[in-house]
Amino acid sequence: MTNPGRKKRKKNTVLRTVFRLFFFLLLLSMLAAYISNQVAISSKRAELQTLNEQIEQQQTKNEELQRILSGDADDVTEWVARDSYNYAAPNERIFVDVTGN
Repeated sequence: MTNPGRKKRKKNTVLRTVFRLFFFLLLLSMLAAYISNQVAISSKRAELQTLNEQIEQQQTKNEELQRILSGDADDVTEWVARDSYNYAAPNERIFVDVTGN
């Protein structure tokens, strides 16, 4: 005859093992999700820094354009001549960066 107490203990041991395995897998999946989220956060922070730098550059350009446009007509004409047509003032030296940056 089989001992009913022994069957119950074996069943409890199996259930306990299954529960521990489930708990371990749950912890492992949570760790993987945490690491994945940290990588995503790091990536998004780098992207945010790049975008903030672009915003600063654009604000500088906007301030320069606002300064030029708030001036008199001669300043605007000079800016258009220099920027759009690459003109220079008499006796002015222009240096051109040919490194490709």
